[in-house]
Amino acid sequence: MVILFYFMIMLAIPEHAFAGITRSYKFDIKLQNVTRLCHTKSIVTVNGQFPGPRIVAREGDRVLIKVVNHVQNNISIHWHGIRQLRTGWADGPAYVTQCPIQTGQSYVYNFTIVGQRGTLFWHAHISWLRSTIYGPIVILPKLGIPYPFTKPHKEVPIIFGEWWNADTEAVISQALQTGGGPNVSDAYTINGLPGPLYNCSAKDTFKLKVKPGKTYLLRLINAALNDELFFSVANHTLKVVEADAVYVKPFVTDTILIAPGQTTNVLLKTKPNFPNATFFMTARPYVTGLGTFDNSTVAGILEYEFPSKTPHSTLPIKNLQLLKPILPALNDTSFATKFSNKLRSLANAQFPANVPQKVEKRFFFTVGLGTTPCQHNKTCQGPTNSTKFAASINNISFALPNTALLQAHFFGQSNGVYAPNFPTRPLVPFNYTGTPPNNTMVSNGTKVVVLPFNTSVELVMQDTSILGAESHPLHLHGFNFFVVGQGFGNFDPSKDPAKFNLVDPVERNTIGVPSGGWVAIRFLADNPGVWFMHCHLEIHTSWGLRMAWLVLDGKLPNQKLLPPPADLPKC
Repeated sequence: MVILFYFMIMLAIPEHAFAGITRSYKFDIKLQNVTRLCHTKSIVTVNGQFPGPRIVAREGDRVLIKVVNHVQNNISIHWHGIRQLRTGWADGPAYVTQCPIQTGQSYVYNFTIVGQRGTLFWHAHISWLRSTIYGPIVILPKLGIPYPFTKPHKEVPIIFGEWWNADTEAVISQALQTGGGPNVSDAYTINGLPGPLYNCSAKDTFKLKVKPGKTYLLRLINAALNDELFFSVANHTLKVVEADAVYVKPFVTDTILIAPGQTTNVLLKTKPNFPNATFFMTARPYVTGLGTFDNSTVAGILEYEFPSKTPHSTLPIKNLQLLKPILPALNDTSFATKFSNKLRSLANAQFPANVPQKVEKRFFFTVGLGTTPCQHNKTCQGPTNSTKFAASINNISFALPNTALLQAHFFGQSNGVYAPNFPTRPLVPFNYTGTPPNNTMVSNGTKVVVLPFNTSVELVMQDTSILGAESHPLHLHGFNFFVVGQGFGNFDPSKDPAKFNLVDPVERNTIGVPSGGWVAIRFLADNPGVWFMHCHLEIHTSWGLRMAWLVLDGKLPNQKLLPPPADLPKC
């Protein structure tokens, strides 16, 4: 009788009651004076915080974030890695899915987290404002569903960033005007703090206080603008369990490599007894390009709590030995390759790897640098005094329109905004990783790839040697993809696909195209809307290494883009 009564109650509860809850946040975009490296400046922040506040939700939750712009800059926020199924209006890249939020205006980002759990992050997606506007997104599993690894004693977000003494809006403005490379950052940061290896920064050091014999989940996020980073903790190993909010087959490493736009969850198991030492946690860049870069190291400190009721508790912590990790060389591409090859999907019954086995559309994109001519009768600071630096995909340097691509598509007003003919392969093939062609000029345009709903896509991205081979972390909005293959030199369509991993490839939203090499990804175009794809090195995006995919509606109601919200910003 009790069972029958329970069953009747369950039938009476509407189905959506078992869905997640609604979580509301308010982001006030405001100026805040912040001091780092003994230099005080006014920066654009969320709620006066640097880094910004943490968003916490569970898989299945609906999230509402009201963003109110109190500064002179236009603003938009991207929820990096959130699938945004049918809610492209909430994705955030300015002039792609929305017009920016202007001074005195507000916009509510409204989305549901479907089939995702793990670490992601949010950041500004207009100009270089993400240098100070960023923060973690922590997606917990549904209630009652455990992690597929040891339950940690504590979870700690660790977000890497960069600090400029200069105004980053002035930095990029000057670079685009002169055609040269941008001035580099003055420091890297961990949770906004540069640490003791920088001038005047010992007090601005992130400290992770731990207990012996415990397991800690570190949620690592690279929010730096222009640098891939190596990260290590002295005398401790890290067990990698997740990448880009997708569980992976666990593996142990001393060092991780993390590109801008990537997240990695690692388990750190502390030593069983008090170690009589403290330990540096350091990060510094992995560099493959020819340009200048910030060649410095950020350090945080891993500090064990003194055992109570022991003589140690009277010792000052500064008397303990401070141990430092050994990081790979700045240009250690061999380590980078080995590390990325270790990442594999769990690919089990609970967390399958749904790799598209058949491909309906194949694309081959070159990604790399190039040049554009100087303005008439002007001298530039690019590769020559008559050229500016540029970047492109298939030799098209993407020009952002004056209105949002998604609005133009939805309202049938694409004429004069974008063209639907982005090339599926380079128009002029060449020896991509060999001697570069004499003509390095790029063309400019606003072109998109149009895909029917549910098309299975294979995309090979090929680095080029034009102005130097370089690793490019490519980020795809609106989708996760499977990294089915990668290699060095030129991609060989007759030989390389035979080596693709279609069983347990890693599933991500951001992948490094190897320096002087290629990467192959597959994804299912099951999300209607306009989706940005770009290099997550911010200078390359500014130079035009970006494009967009337009996925058409499907036939069923649940395969169509939802209509735009009433408060969608206007251009």
